[in-house]
This record gives sequence, structure tokens and C-alpha cells, in this order.
Amino acid sequence: MTRPITHLYRLWKWGRTLARHGALRGIEADPNVPAPVRRFVRAARFGTRQPERPDYAAAFRAIGPAAIKLGQTLATRPDIVGDEAAHNLLSLQDSLPPVPFEDIAQQIERSFQAPIDRIFASIDPVPVGAASIAQVHRGVTTDGRTVAIKVLRPGIREQFARDIQTYEWAAAHLEAVGGEAVRLRPRLTIANFKRWTNRELDLRREAASASELAAVMRGVHGYAIPFIDWDRTNGRVMTIEWIDGIKVSDIAGLRAAGIDLPDLARRLVLAFLTQAISAGFFHADMHQGNLFVRADGTIVAIDFGIMGRIDTRARQWLAEILYGLTTGNYRRVAEIHFEAQYVPSYHSVDEFATALRAVGEPMRGKPVSELSVGQMLDSLFAITREFDMQTQPHLLLLQKTMVMVEGIATQLDPQINLWDVAAPFVRDWIRDELGPEAMIADRIRRDTDTLLRIPELIRRIEEKYPPKGGAPEAPPLPEVDLIVGAPRDEGEGRRWPGYVAAALGGAALSWLAAYAGWLA
Repeated sequence: MTRPITHLYRLWKWGRTLARHGALRGIEADPNVPAPVRRFVRAARFGTRQPERPDYAAAFRAIGPAAIKLGQTLATRPDIVGDEAAHNLLSLQDSLPPVPFEDIAQQIERSFQAPIDRIFASIDPVPVGAASIAQVHRGVTTDGRTVAIKVLRPGIREQFARDIQTYEWAAAHLEAVGGEAVRLRPRLTIANFKRWTNRELDLRREAASASELAAVMRGVHGYAIPFIDWDRTNGRVMTIEWIDGIKVSDIAGLRAAGIDLPDLARRLVLAFLTQAISAGFFHADMHQGNLFVRADGTIVAIDFGIMGRIDTRARQWLAEILYGLTTGNYRRVAEIHFEAQYVPSYHSVDEFATALRAVGEPMRGKPVSELSVGQMLDSLFAITREFDMQTQPHLLLLQKTMVMVEGIATQLDPQINLWDVAAPFVRDWIRDELGPEAMIADRIRRDTDTLLRIPELIRRIEEKYPPKGGAPEAPPLPEVDLIVGAPRDEGEGRRWPGYVAAALGGAALSWLAAYAGWLA
């Protein structure tokens, strides 16, 4: 177990790096920051030269790979880090200098326990991308297929494990001081961060996520997932189909290829809604570097290390919230927040509906170029403190992805209105999933499942309470109050005084009887 002094040393070192980039100034000025944290921050920045404008992204890059991933997570939490820091962290690119190819080749051979030439005919030693967790090389398999080979950086798992231990330690102490930290739930934020990064650090999980998303999107025209080469994939190496396409950020290239950009933007939004609302399983790292467009206009997604999942009930709430905001039905949106227990019941539904109206109405009636899902979601975060609404990490990941999708769609088509594209989809989904026919079908399915479980339930009851056989049960005996002896539940070892008293009483009665006979 890591000692507290080690955690404090790491935090101090990271704090000095943050201070040199001016990234602690906002923490020190925030009145909601607990006094112990403010004192630590003041000490960490002592003697450092700070720039006029804080550069949070550069600070997290300077700290290291785990901090880069943490910074990307905190970019979704303006309620914790503030709007300025959150917007700055959105620019945090997950890129680092590449690992020498010799180390990558050794990693591949160790993971497969075989010479590299038995697995791949050739590998380009110059990587096509180098991120904080892994880097990607173009290669050719022994059967002649061109593939992308993703390899974990050597030692990265151990480094992440050390840093996350300190994040957990710091979050626990921050939450222990009480106040605003309890509502923001930093321990839960770090727990989710740990789960996501552990998933990224096992490339088999990423391959499985790609396979599952491919199954989800199989019926969606114009959206594809690369093929996974399972024979050349393990926990540290993932081999996937090589994609020849144009990056979605290359607007000039897309125009030159004759791609209909407004249609592409619309299909991208609908693909995201299909994943999030229809399937409850979505690609949560949809930045511009992870989306390509083939010559026929097909959108191809890559990098499935970060995936979001939403259960059926939460998807229903989400669909109704989105539809309520697009149609101005703030009362229904407020009711859903109370039904989902996002807002404590001691608050007023009507007051919360009014607060939601204050967020939604300024956006209504404006030109489409001025509408922003990101701005609306940021405004929603701003009212959560007033209504004691605890953060919902599964929705934060969704919010981050929605902002990404909106940003890409707006670059493709500046006149797109995400609400106009989303409203018909959400309306049809609500009708199909929550309408009368869907409710009847769901009730029939659930009741049928219940009926089918009855025989198994009876068998389990019989196993727990088997029928009694053999000799007939003895008839119930009347209870007799004992005048001597300790109660049975006081233990066998404490009954001897009663036994002695009974013996003495019996001896006395016998002596009296004998004495009476002698007198006669």
C-alpha cells in the first residue's frame, strides 16, 4: 500500500507544475474550495512565476499520460473546474513523442510469445499516431492484409496504477472535508475515470467494444466500424482493418471528393443518437481524429477505448428531457429530473421548471448558427448547485460526446441545428418505445417472463423447504414452568446451580418421607 507521504509528494510535484502554468489561480480564488485545499494550493504556487493567462492543457501534458486522460475527463466537469478551465481542457490533445520502434517490436513479441515476423509480414517503424496510452503503426499481415497495429506503451499500466492511487487518495480526503465536495462527488469521478482507463489499458476490451458497436450499427446505412483481426489481438496489441479515407476535419478534402457536407453532418448526428438513445452504447471519443469518410460518403469510426453505456430507463429519461427541451415543455423535463431522483424531493418541481425555462428560452427563436447544445448543457450545470443536484457521471460522458458531435457537425455545416435534426428522431423513438403499443408489448413480455420463471421459483422453494419424511413428528408437549434452573439460552455451563438445588430438594423430600415412616 502506498504511504501517505508518497501521495503528498506526488501531489506537491503536480501542484508545482500546475502553478507554473497558472492553473491553480482559479482554485485559490473559488470561495467553494475547502480551506485545507486552498492552503495547499497557496504553498504549491509559492515562488513560481505564473503566466497571465492559465494554460490548463499544457499543465496536464507536462505532468504525464495519466494527467492527460484526467484532464480530458475534467473537460466535461465545468461544475468542478470552472468554465474557463473546461473549455481550455477541451483542446487537450492526447499525443506524446513516440516510443522507439525497437521497444514496440519487443512489446509485440513478448505479448504473443513469438517472433514478430511470424505475425506480421512488415510493419512501418514510423507510427501514424502516438497517444498517451498506445501508438499505432501501419503493417501488413502474413496473409497480405493491410492493418493498423495498436500497441500499448511499455510500462504504461504500472504508471497509470500509481497515479490513480494518488487520485483516489486525494479525492477521498477532498470529499471528507464536506461541503460542496460532497455534492460534486470527486471519488465517484475518479472511480469512473479508473474504470474507463482500465478498459483502455486492455486492448481486448477495446476490440470487444468495436465488435459490439459494429453489431449495434449494422443496420445503419453510411456508418461502418473496422474489422477486428482477433488472431493478432491480445491485451497489449490490437490489430484492426486499415482505413483509407479522408479525416472528417479535412473540409477541403471532403469537398474535393464531392461529399455532401450538410448530409454528412446530419448523418453523423443521427448515428450518435442511434447509439446513445436506441442502443444505449455509444462511441464516447468522437473527436475529429477518430472519424474518417470513405469515397462513397461512409463514416468510419476508430479508437474505441472510451465507450459510454446508458441503461434502458436512463435512455427513456434522456429522450424525454431532450424532446422536452426542444419543444419547450419545461414542466415535463422538471418532472423527469424528480422521477429519476436527480433532484432531491424536498425541492419544488415548479421552481425547477422555471429555472429550466431560464436556460432554454434565451436559445429559442435565435438563428440556427447561434444555437448550441454545449452552451445549453453548461447552463444546466450552472443551476444544479441551487437545487442540490448530484452529478451523474454516465450523463457527463454523454454530454461531452454531444458537444464533440455538435462541434464537428457545425464545422461541416455551419447552418445545422442539432435540435432540428434530433427532434424527429427522438419523437419517433419515444412513440415507438413509450407509446401505448410499446407499453402493451413490454407488459406482455414481462408478464410472460414472469410466468416462465414460476416453475423454477417453485423448485427453489422446495429445495429450501424440503418435505419431511421418516418417523412421524412427535405431538406438541405442554410447556412447564421450571422453578429451578437457568433459562436454556444462558448456556449449558450455567445450569449446575439448578441441578444441585433440585438434588438437595429431592433428598430433603426423601428424608422427610423416611422420617414420617419411622415415626409411624
